[in-house]
Amino acid sequence: MTLSTRATAEHIYAHGLRNQWHPVVPSDFVKPGAMRRVTALGENWLLFRTAAGTLSMLADRCPHRGAPLSLGRHLGDRVACWYHGVEVDGTGKVAAVPGLPGCNLEGKTLVTSLPVREAGGAVLAWFGDEEHPEPGELTVPDPLADDEISAFLCYAEWDVPWRYAMENLLDPMHGAFLHSESHTMFGGDTRAKFRIRETDRGYFFEKTDQRGVNFDWVELCHTGVDWVDLSIPYPPSAGPGGAFGIVGMACPVDAGRTGVFFWRYRKVRDWQRDTWRFLYRTLIEARHWDVLEQDRVMLEGLPQDADQHENLYQHDLGIVRLRRMYQAQAKRQSTAGQPAGAER
Repeated sequence: MTLSTRATAEHIYAHGLRNQWHPVVPSDFVKPGAMRRVTALGENWLLFRTAAGTLSMLADRCPHRGAPLSLGRHLGDRVACWYHGVEVDGTGKVAAVPGLPGCNLEGKTLVTSLPVREAGGAVLAWFGDEEHPEPGELTVPDPLADDEISAFLCYAEWDVPWRYAMENLLDPMHGAFLHSESHTMFGGDTRAKFRIRETDRGYFFEKTDQRGVNFDWVELCHTGVDWVDLSIPYPPSAGPGGAFGIVGMACPVDAGRTGVFFWRYRKVRDWQRDTWRFLYRTLIEARHWDVLEQDRVMLEGLPQDADQHENLYQHDLGIVRLRRMYQAQAKRQSTAGQPAGAER
């Protein structure tokens, strides 16, 4: 089983783009010696971790009769299907068929196993297709790879299409309205002009007439995984480190549900690091969740076809650019591997 290249562009756009890395869940969702069923890109998967900590991600489907492997037993370095006991290891190979030892299923790789990496306390997986099963290059977001940056991962699941979650991050102006009573986003003008500025890994969408006051810019980055970076000023009462940053990602769970990942970070070290982490846990974290709750309520209130009945203006240039890019990727992926001249 592999992710099919026969999906339509509409299906891919709704359920998530292929041939790239996606965040799946926080790493601590799967403890050593445990396993967990997850859904990503509309498919069911089994995250399986050995007692030594090695993590695997398998299609949640026994190769014998299709029963969910997630209902089975953890056997240390493999999982045994509850239905008939067929044992599958972390690579997707059938290790044993207890009911008929030596049967021709044994030794065959019959279950899809996705490449996985862990970064910043999250599990990332490569979702390829039939033509691209091998993982592409992955560069971890800069703030998650810098030893002098201290970050906290906030994770939640929202009943909203994944693209709306990404579009929300490419919309800096909503901060001045939706989050106007936030402890960090109450300042600044509610009027602005924006521009797109290209980079070698994506683009900035930024205000031209205000900087360092509110949610004034965001950068979309393609480094094997899609992520955004943004910065919001912090008052001195929030401790040392100046402005704090956010790295954001979204995992398409299915067409109507999204896992959102937000790393809140500051560049601090030594005693300043300890102070920042203490203040975050005791005071700031609850305020951050209040802001995320405002986003959740608004996005879950949008109808599924909200993007089909809009009247956009200059502040929405970043969103328009994002949609065109993702729709073009979905179209290319839907036609990959098709005979020349084939039509859908």
